[in-house]
Amino acid sequence: MSGKRSGRIILVLGGARSGKSRFAQQLAERLWPKPVYLATAKITDAEMADRIARHRAARDGRWTCVEEPLDLAGALARAAVQGDGVLLECVTVWLSNVLVQEGPAAVDARQQALLAALQAGRGDVILVSNEVGWGLVPEHALGRQFRDLAGWLNQALAAAADTVVFVAAGLPLTLKGHY
Repeated sequence: MSGKRSGRIILVLGGARSGKSRFAQQLAERLWPKPVYLATAKITDAEMADRIARHRAARDGRWTCVEEPLDLAGALARAAVQGDGVLLECVTVWLSNVLVQEGPAAVDARQQALLAALQAGRGDVILVSNEVGWGLVPEHALGRQFRDLAGWLNQALAAAADTVVFVAAGLPLTLKGHY
């Protein structure tokens, strides 16, 4: 952790429906009286609208929600002053947004800006990200590119994080640090 940073960076990884979101939300609620939810997902179809509605319904009135699909560095700075800590969900949804909307050339700059914002931040941040490298090799080039970029991004976030937790079948396994 950089000497400039005050607060913890906690990375929560897991596969689809692993329980990572529930774990991260419960941890945030245990740590902070006024948590901020930094949402990266956008409503693109009925299925995504349903997912977002379920996430919203799971949060009680103490939560503040900030929605930002691309500029996480700026959003983290804005969100940090609105509560006691920030739960950012989901890093891989954000990566997908950047890859599809801005192209692969934008990913590195966005990633570096995110890492710099995390290191310069003053409060606790919990990051939720999908571990996508354990599945089948995607059939299409874009899928393979996304999988590779997500793996490298997760490695960079894990290196910057104070704590890394992997969640499988609803069970947390601490890989680094403590929470």
